[in-house]
Amino acid sequence: MKSMIEQLIRGELCHPDEAIIRNEAVRKASETILKALEDWRRRHSHSDWVELEALLELYGKRHAIEQGLSFRTGFRAGAGLMVEVLTGNGAIADQISSTRDELQA
Repeated sequence: MKSMIEQLIRGELCHPDEAIIRNEAVRKASETILKALEDWRRRHSHSDWVELEALLELYGKRHAIEQGLSFRTGFRAGAGLMVEVLTGNGAIADQISSTRDELQA
């Protein structure tokens, strides 16, 4: 088995978004949402559809920001936990796992 560093260098580590897309439950939910949106579009006017698309675009942007923040927070917490376990130094772990900076939009 290759080390994580080797996988990283070779570009073989899976990006979190790729793992989400491959998830069967996510894929099925996405199909259901697309069908519901298509049904909604057929039942409403073009101007209603344009408004809904704009709203969904804003929601998508917010969701992407939330995912980034969630990943960063979880990653830092995991890194801090590993540092504390391996070194016994909780102060360094706290510094690593803090979420002092915000993901820029």
